[in-house]
Amino acid sequence: MSKLFPEDLQNAIPPFRTQEFEKDPLVYAVFFFPGSGWTWFVTEGQPEGDDFLFFGYVIGFEAEWGYFTLSELEEVEIHGMRVERINDFVPTPISDLKKQAVGSEV
Repeated sequence: MSKLFPEDLQNAIPPFRTQEFEKDPLVYAVFFFPGSGWTWFVTEGQPEGDDFLFFGYVIGFEAEWGYFTLSELEEVEIHGMRVERINDFVPTPISDLKKQAVGSEV
């Protein structure tokens, strides 16, 4: 199992379309790349083959909703730095996190 995405967290994330009609969906996990503005807020996800496909709000070159995979996050490595996860994160409405994120569009 992935150190970045342990099994207990995998089991806690709701499957796709569970929060589809929620005006303020809960974020269940936050991944980030240290020293950059890149952040991935996970609202839903499910296994896909040998990978895990997430849906959530991504702040990178732009801030937008979209899909991303665990393998994509694990492959990022620049000068020895890798994507990390906020280990003690508590499920939080996306609106609260967008307000806190620097440079994001609310």
